[in-house]
Amino acid sequence: MVTIQRATGLPAKDANMVSSDPYVKLQVLPEKKHRVKTRVVRKTLNPSFDEIFTFYGINQEQIHGISLHFVLLSFDRFSRDDIIGEVVYSLAKTDVHERELMVCQEIAPRHQKFLNQGRGELLISLCYQPVASRLTVVVLKARNLPRMDITGLSDPYVKIYLLYDGQRIAKKKTHVKKRTLNPIFNESFVFDLPFNEGLPNISLEFLMLDWDRVMKNDIVGRVEVGSTTTGLELHHWNEVLNCPRKQIAQWHKLQD
Repeated sequence: MVTIQRATGLPAKDANMVSSDPYVKLQVLPEKKHRVKTRVVRKTLNPSFDEIFTFYGINQEQIHGISLHFVLLSFDRFSRDDIIGEVVYSLAKTDVHERELMVCQEIAPRHQKFLNQGRGELLISLCYQPVASRLTVVVLKARNLPRMDITGLSDPYVKIYLLYDGQRIAKKKTHVKKRTLNPIFNESFVFDLPFNEGLPNISLEFLMLDWDRVMKNDIVGRVEVGSTTTGLELHHWNEVLNCPRKQIAQWHKLQD
């Protein structure tokens, strides 16, 4: 059983920056299978929750390998809820015979220790079929992704957008690869291009995301490949354009 009692001295997150509407989401790591949340406490920087949560299916042998991941948020009726911060409490040294343990932890900004990491790289293969007016995209793999999870790993997947004159007109996505910083996808997608347009006004946007059961999925990095890009991205695009019906693969660095 876990009792979430209260928080104190929270930052203001509402539109006037004078208060917050805080609540807590809790999940059990590393499996992320158990997740709960408190009610929202309105207009306060010192919320009292006093809510008890019971997690079933966890035996004594598993306790020392478990961490409790608390994420504190401020509810927003009109947009995405603001993340105030998080706490991770390991049960590695917990005495399973102790009836009750009181814990008070400082709330830390989310992912603070991951901010200085590189974004990693993505290997993609492209093939232009001018007669069929199609573009085949193969998301092969990624490497050296940042550690987005508290567990020290990530649950990455890729979203691919087809852009026409800078506007997203189609999208695809890969499956999620659990608990890895070097995922292998090997997934192929076919985009039908606008009639008689060819590739001059077309580009592809790749978003690498970290899947999260509790929070909104985090964007790890992005890369765009097309005629308006530069460097390796433009070189890759020109190769694809000059070698129709041939798969051309290239590593790309993910950017902010």
